[in-house]
Amino acid sequence: MRLAGAHTAVRRIWTVELRPRAGGLMLVCLSCTAPTAPLEASSARTAVLTHLAGHARTGALPKHLRSCQCRTQGCLWHPRHRGCAGPVLLALTRDRGGRNWRLADTCAACAAATSYTAAVPDTLLGFPRPCPSPGRPPSARHGFRPGLKEQVRVREMLTYLSAALPQFTSPAARLLALQCALRTDTHARVRLPVGLLRGMRLRGHRELWQELAHVGWLELPDFRSAPMQLRLLDATVLDQPPGCRARRRAAHWALHPAPLTLPTAPPALRLTALALAAHASPHAEHSVEMDILARLCGHSSQQTKELLDRLVSARTLATWQHRRETDEVLWQFPRQLLASV
Repeated sequence: MRLAGAHTAVRRIWTVELRPRAGGLMLVCLSCTAPTAPLEASSARTAVLTHLAGHARTGALPKHLRSCQCRTQGCLWHPRHRGCAGPVLLALTRDRGGRNWRLADTCAACAAATSYTAAVPDTLLGFPRPCPSPGRPPSARHGFRPGLKEQVRVREMLTYLSAALPQFTSPAARLLALQCALRTDTHARVRLPVGLLRGMRLRGHRELWQELAHVGWLELPDFRSAPMQLRLLDATVLDQPPGCRARRRAAHWALHPAPLTLPTAPPALRLTALALAAHASPHAEHSVEMDILARLCGHSSQQTKELLDRLVSARTLATWQHRRETDEVLWQFPRQLLASV
């Protein structure tokens, strides 16, 4: 006889719809009863993400009480796959047109099988992380290489930006947005030294700033000022855990993601290399799902494969392969690159 569980599964699904109204858009949340003021199209995306993040913070639960909400719905959010598996994540899903948004607890397998979906890291919702126990630093106790914390923070921010920015956002604009998100202060203000933009080969490219301003992610900066100063409109980025120096270290790591530093390569190749470095394992075998890698870079799977081939041709990667049965991309670094790290 099967015994009943010790607790009842808690529903953690929040859905928001943007409906056209006179004077702009109206944010309608199925979990709220209070009406919201009309929104301008440029600020609607930020308002949606901020609203959903507020629900997630208010309804926070310990991990052992969270369950896959997709499974409780009969797994209707995605095509059939092998079944629920992996840790329960907080997954953000939008429809093709960007009018309907859903934030829900979803297992890793269901999240990967659902279109237009990205996992939202806890660090972007202000959830406290457990304090490490006293003793030797993690690098000494677990064999992790230096830069692990920066790698994790960059990986989480890339994941968030894959949901916060439209899929058509260019690789150069994504690299720029990553630097802005990691370098912002508590008032959403960002100061970018001229040398930083010059080193990224992005100085003078006003079209990138216009691209991010057009989707309502930031305000256009004063191009005459040095250093360049601007304000982000994405309020969710402000919910990162405190520690300006830690975020700046992550921003610096993203410029030189050892062992895949490609300062002179085109932005598409640099972003692909950065995504691989952010998912590199401290062990010999490195892997990430093809769908996740393509989403982080804003590419199709075919474009991602071509970029991986270019990394092999440039001897930045020793080899790579795509396991179709698991949708995993596996790669190896050349020995000379590993020896230089």
